[in-house]
Amino acid sequence: MEEIKKEDIKQEVFDLYDYYVHNKIDRREFVEKISFYAVGGLTVPAMLNFLMPKYQQTLQVPVDDPRLKTETVGYDSPKGAGKMSGQLSSPVKAKGKLPGIVVVHENRGLNPHIADVGRRAALEGFISMSPDALFPLGGYPGNDDDGRELQRKRDRDEMLEDFIAAYDYLKGHAECNGKIGVVGFCFGGWISNMMAVKIPGLKASVPFYGGQPTAEETAQIKASLLIQYAGLDTRVNEGWPAYEEALIANKKEYKAYIYPDVNHGFHNDSTPRYDKEAAVLAWGRTVEFFKKKLG
Repeated sequence: MEEIKKEDIKQEVFDLYDYYVHNKIDRREFVEKISFYAVGGLTVPAMLNFLMPKYQQTLQVPVDDPRLKTETVGYDSPKGAGKMSGQLSSPVKAKGKLPGIVVVHENRGLNPHIADVGRRAALEGFISMSPDALFPLGGYPGNDDDGRELQRKRDRDEMLEDFIAAYDYLKGHAECNGKIGVVGFCFGGWISNMMAVKIPGLKASVPFYGGQPTAEETAQIKASLLIQYAGLDTRVNEGWPAYEEALIANKKEYKAYIYPDVNHGFHNDSTPRYDKEAAVLAWGRTVEFFKKKLG
């Protein structure tokens, strides 16, 4: 087999990859289980190489893009880690104050892909803050396996406070108009849901394939929600019916999309779970939603 294509990989392998990257199975078990699908030229090393993220080849907005002012900034998180850090990015030619967006990473720290998403948001006319929840442990370590191990050492609710503090940082930033939204992916999707629960002043939240709040927590939401799921993501989607029931019961403003026949992580263009059509559509909806809700 000359070059592996997405179509060559069985859905079961993508499901196993999902279990692996969400700490349901370890690397040894993952390798052991996918070996069952190694046929012909589709060897285990070839599948592993194909499945792993290719960050530097897929960046859409360079770190030093001249259209943006991008820097690493520190901020206070008194209820979280104490001190935090993140990527702050805004358009160079901005006129007047900008609406803000907090961009929340997955379960592995601020890797190059999520930092890239932060810069994409800035190019759309926002001031974006992309925190790194691994900062207290030395920051994103340069690879996702170690990043996941580090993030497991942190308390989830404390990390939530770190992202709430990022909202506060943007709220008080001289270049921000005070209208702020959040977008997050996977773990960041849960954070996005929970920021909507915890922050009365949050205007808009876009959780991508994120874990859901309880019915009691949902009742507290004030923000408008744009909720995005992957059709093949049965693990996360099983929590959606109860969440939607609570949103309806509490008369919350929301719009939900379930993109058919795509995997969890479909927006992440650094791995073969990426689905370009769904990702472009979902991101376009995200930007339109933020422009409408944040002005």
